[in-house]
Amino acid sequence: MADTSTYTPPKVWKWDSQSGGKFANINRPIAGATHEKELPVGEHPLQLYSLATPNGVKVTVMLEELLALGKSGAEYDAYLINISEGDQFGSGFVAVNPNSKIPAFIDRSTTPPTRVFESGAILFYLAEKFDAFLPKEPSERAECMSWLFWQMASTPYLGGGFGHFYAYAPEKFEYPINRFAMEVKRQLNVLDQNLSSRRYLCGNEYNIADIATHAWYGNLVLGNIYEAQEFLDVGSYTHVARWTAEIQERPAVQRGHRVNKVWGPEEQQLAERHDASDLD
Repeated sequence: MADTSTYTPPKVWKWDSQSGGKFANINRPIAGATHEKELPVGEHPLQLYSLATPNGVKVTVMLEELLALGKSGAEYDAYLINISEGDQFGSGFVAVNPNSKIPAFIDRSTTPPTRVFESGAILFYLAEKFDAFLPKEPSERAECMSWLFWQMASTPYLGGGFGHFYAYAPEKFEYPINRFAMEVKRQLNVLDQNLSSRRYLCGNEYNIADIATHAWYGNLVLGNIYEAQEFLDVGSYTHVARWTAEIQERPAVQRGHRVNKVWGPEEQQLAERHDASDLD
């Protein structure tokens, strides 16, 4: 059934009312802090301020993978940023990430401390810092970076586009759902074709491109976001399903998915993480 309503855009758009939907109370067309609130600081050099959404999970999985390799310098404190309550607009958080999006990260082992924002940038920073999950050979490194940037450019369609109109919008309309479903399925097909001849996205070695992409598309296949497995027929992408299942079996991935999580079964939640024993 086609949409029957029409909308004529004004000559100049103005923000005169909330758009509705799950996140209407935190969406606004201006940047900057709305209130004063300093960020807490733990005992480890690495400080993470985040939430266990797909973008947040990327970083906690990376840190847990580094610790699993024996990189003791990757010990970290992870503090909860509740985006539904507007924590991302506190002055301390905005000082770390002026874009007011999770995750935000500070490395206090440097002088001055190094701030990093955007999940892909944090993965790359940690991979370089700890010399892990990033190929050294130039062509292999380029392949890894190509897939990492592909993920960063593609998932706004999955999260901001499909996720919003299919799962969160206050009203359901055929055109935007079809438009974004088509693009998400094209992306799944890109992944499936690539993984038909490779164990991981870039070849036989697991790296930051897999960590970043699994947090979004793996979670989609697993049914952890949007509850759209049947609608998108995710089971038909057999190579993506195989890759998803293999990565999900990694203990570090399972640990990373629990950090800064405050929904779902209680045994899978860990609002803050300050020591490896917190995950026991």
